Amino acid sequence: MKEYRLNRLFNPRSTRCLDVAVDHGFAGESDFLVGIEDMAATVGTLVDAGPDAIQLTVGQAPLLQSRPGRDKPALVMRCDTANVYGGRAPDAAFSLLIEDPLGHAVRLDAACVVVNLMDVPRAEDLRRACIENVSRLKAACETTGMPLMVETLVMKPAAGGGYAVDGNVAKISALVRQAVELGADVIKADPTDDVSEYHRVVQVARVPVLVRGGGRVKDEEILARTHAVLQQGASGIVYGRNIIQHTDPGAMTRALLAVVHDDWTPEKALTLLRETS
Repeated sequence: MKEYRLNRLFNPRSTRCLDVAVDHGFAGESDFLVGIEDMAATVGTLVDAGPDAIQLTVGQAPLLQSRPGRDKPALVMRCDTANVYGGRAPDAAFSLLIEDPLGHAVRLDAACVVVNLMDVPRAEDLRRACIENVSRLKAACETTGMPLMVETLVMKPAAGGGYAVDGNVAKISALVRQAVELGADVIKADPTDDVSEYHRVVQVARVPVLVRGGGRVKDEEILARTHAVLQQGASGIVYGRNIIQHTDPGAMTRALLAVVHDDWTPEKALTLLRETS
């Protein structure tokens, strides 16, 4: 049954996936709402652009799944929330699963569920909670034939407080491998500081790896990075802010789709954005 749902997630033309993450409101941080204040409009714009999947929370998923027709993007449902995304490190970090995640996912006709596995400095209890969440979700996924995506997040202290992404390839690879050992069917992982080393992450994973977009960067940079990780064996991307905070989210989605599925160069894909500017 997992294969049936994965067939909805990965495009048959390229066997790759472009998943647009729009689950940022789950974090409870006001800065994360930029570009997605009107979720109905955001989902409508994305559906029109045609990504392979949209990543949503249980409360926002009906905006996608209530739309008529057979050709809408697949639903990737976020099943957990954490408190480590703010401007300062929390006194007590947590990561919590929603209640009955697989019941919600099945009723909402999700193609995949996603949960975090975090490596945060001096937060051993958070790492333990994440492992417990992954383990519980894995067991439930097995009974329902639901693919499990594990989002691995290696973090480090940020200069202004809070945490930032740690792009160390060894740390990312180790956390990705732990996620696979725990039963992940798909991995969502950060890009490495040196993008030319990304093949090392793909190698240790064994299952498809989708690369996170992270913070907002210039169009040229995100297109070049996307092309580079795909050339090293990544199976696609999961981008949020680099799409939803773009001045033209639909055009950026189409440009990325051209890179992901048609192997367009970053330079060629950039022409799609210039045509709409």
